[in-house]
Amino acid sequence: MNLWQEYKRPASVMEAIQALTSASGPALPIAGGTDLLLDLKQGRHAPIHTLIDLTFVPEMTALEVRGDELYIGAAVPVNRVALDPLTGTHAQALVEACNLIAGPQVRNTATLGGNVAHALPAADGTIALTALDAQAEVAGVSGTRRMPFTSLFLGPGKSAIDKAKEIIVGFHLPLSTPHSASCFKRIMRPQGVALPILNCAIWLERVGDVVKDIHIAVGPGASTPFRATEAESALRGQALNEESIDRTVDALLGQAQFRTSARRATSDYRKHIVGGLFKDVLNTAWSRAG
Repeated sequence: MNLWQEYKRPASVMEAIQALTSASGPALPIAGGTDLLLDLKQGRHAPIHTLIDLTFVPEMTALEVRGDELYIGAAVPVNRVALDPLTGTHAQALVEACNLIAGPQVRNTATLGGNVAHALPAADGTIALTALDAQAEVAGVSGTRRMPFTSLFLGPGKSAIDKAKEIIVGFHLPLSTPHSASCFKRIMRPQGVALPILNCAIWLERVGDVVKDIHIAVGPGASTPFRATEAESALRGQALNEESIDRTVDALLGQAQFRTSARRATSDYRKHIVGGLFKDVLNTAWSRAG
């Protein structure tokens, strides 16, 4: 039995949108396909008539500096993101996150856009992009538009993108500046479950012993990728010391809505360990920014 009836390879973003919206049956974009193809084979996804292969669209496979931003196409494989010198310089948290996604064979095929499109609140690449204050570029029939990265998500597994009419083209990240740095770490079960118990990404800028600015993302801290804005406010403009860190952890615990996951961890356990993970990530990013 065929898993699809038509397979198209557009050469531009607008060709991809045209192929998606004019298909004679249900259509979906595909790049790495590491989740989609398994779901189709195992009957966990409704039948698809047309697959739109995005890996021949130059705009979606680019990874380059554009002006004062780093641009990463949504169809760039995760392993390329992890190994490219540009991401190593400007988005270290994303490099660390991508190095932890699945195994080497999957990372060679899976794409950053696919990691984001699944809309999981603890996806490693997604949490890193949240802390790095990324913007998403989305294309539809009326053209392309930019949107704040966190606007892509409606709930667990629910994307704000209409997959029958729109595609995520890529991501725009601010370039690194002097005395700024980022870090990503996670806590995993030893075996058997791919998603983390908890993960955390931090970007910060320091001036001497003061936190000039900071972005904190924790997964799963809510039903969508969680930016700990109250914790950021508690630490922004403060000298980094034990007292200010403890206040920040309290603010994080007050805002986050940790949930119980049957095969990963309880809400109480996540609350118990988040402070240690946060401090570890914070101290690493702080050292790098120095």
